[in-house]
Amino acid sequence: MSIPIEVLEAELLSLPQADRSRLVDKLLVSLGHDPAWEETWGVEADRREARLAQDPQQWVDGQQALAQARARLK
Repeated sequence: MSIPIEVLEAELLSLPQADRSRLVDKLLVSLGHDPAWEETWGVEADRREARLAQDPQQWVDGQQALAQARARLK
């Protein structure tokens, strides 16, 4: 019997952070290793880090970024 994804998601999100983190690690490993993806994101992370180092004022925290995105969608 399969559990509806919404029920499973709610159950998983109710777990303590350490358990959720462990589960995320296991899920990521189950997706396999893609060296091309890792290389691409490594290059992108370096690019973003360099850009932020040049102008730290452009950094926006997650809550502020979400608020800005929601405002643009209105």
